[in-house]
Amino acid sequence: MKIDNKKHRCGWCGQDPLYQQYHDQEWGVPVYDDQRLFEFLILETMQAGLSWITILKKRENYREALDHFDAVKIAEYDDEKHQELLSNPGIIRNKLKIKSITTNAQIFLDLQQRHGSFSKFIWSYVDHKPITNHWKTYKDIPPNTPLSDQLSKDLKKMGFKFVGSTIVYAFMQATGMVNDHEINCYRYDEV
Repeated sequence: MKIDNKKHRCGWCGQDPLYQQYHDQEWGVPVYDDQRLFEFLILETMQAGLSWITILKKRENYREALDHFDAVKIAEYDDEKHQELLSNPGIIRNKLKIKSITTNAQIFLDLQQRHGSFSKFIWSYVDHKPITNHWKTYKDIPPNTPLSDQLSKDLKKMGFKFVGSTIVYAFMQATGMVNDHEINCYRYDEV
């Protein structure tokens, strides 16, 4: 895909073509599909303590290593599979994060069953419609909000791992639960 550099984008994506493509095509677009929500949830939890570009560059490796984010398969991962993942140089090899993938998949599936879909559950936090913010610059965007604090607290109570408020807010931004595009970004009115 050719990137149009004449368009004004949010300042956080800079000139990196991968970041620009992610910004232009995905970031802030509402996601209601459980499979994609699960992928974003896992990728965001892998980001804890790292930059998003690090995870974005490894995204295809994660898809390959994690059965294309099939929550049913991941929920069954055992110690042998965890060891295999820990030896995979294409992903972040953090023992706690690797184990959390299986735990989070199990809880994700439980929520799907109890609510009919994970999407119904997660989107209920924003009354099933995106919150549109009005930021002049990405530097004005807070790292978390009272809503992400509450969602983080609730997810932790259920047993999810690596779901601090900042990670949860990044998930909300990525999946379009909040529109945090800068007001002068060309995507602001499009998402």
